[in-house]
Amino acid sequence: MPACGSPDNNKAETTTHASATAPAQSANTKTILVFGDSLTAGYGLDDAASESYPSIIQQKIDSAGLAYKVVNGGLSGETSAGGLGRIDWLLRQKVDVFILELGANDGLRGLPVEQTAKNLQKIIDKVKGKYPDVKIILTGMMVPPNMGADYANNFKAVFPELAKRNNVSLIPFLLSNVAGNPGLNQKDGIHPTAKGAKIVAQNVWEGLQPLLQ
Repeated sequence: MPACGSPDNNKAETTTHASATAPAQSANTKTILVFGDSLTAGYGLDDAASESYPSIIQQKIDSAGLAYKVVNGGLSGETSAGGLGRIDWLLRQKVDVFILELGANDGLRGLPVEQTAKNLQKIIDKVKGKYPDVKIILTGMMVPPNMGADYANNFKAVFPELAKRNNVSLIPFLLSNVAGNPGLNQKDGIHPTAKGAKIVAQNVWEGLQPLLQ
C-alpha cells in the first residue's frame, strides 16, 4: 500500500501549502497552524486551496466572524520524523493554535509505534517551547487491519496517550465517518474526496471551535 500522498512509485510530493487561506488579516488576527501530511495538504483534490479540510475550516471561521487565519502546513508523504525535521521552519511565525495531524504514513509503512510516539512528543515539545500559550489539538489516526491487530491497537493508543500526557485536546479519529466509505474516498481508498474532506473538516471543527471562543 502506498504511503499517504505518495504516488505509486513511492516518490512523495515535496511541496507544502503552508499558506494562509484567510483573505484579509488585521493586527489582532491569530494563527492556526495545521501541521500534517497529504490528508491536510488536500492530496488528489481538484482544488486543494479551497477543498482541503484546513480551507473549509477557514471558511467556517470567516462565516463565524472570528479573527483567525488558517495556515496549511500539510506535506504529502510526510512521516512523524519528517515533520520533526521541518517544524522549526514553520514555527518562525507566531502560532496561537496548533493542530497536529501526523502518523498516518508511519502506520502505513509499519514503522515502530514507539518511534512515532517519540517524534510526535518532540514536535509537541518544540511547539510548547516556542509558544508556551499555544493551544494544541492532536488528531487521532488508525491503520488498516492488515497491519495486524497488535500493531493496529498499539498505534491507535498512541494518540490518546499523548493527548493525556500533554493535556492537549484530542480528536479521536480524524477520518471518522469517512474511512472505509468508497463514496467519500478517492480511488486509492486513503484520501478523502471533496465531499469526504467536508466531513473531516467538521470532525476537526468540533474540537477546534471551543478553543476559539
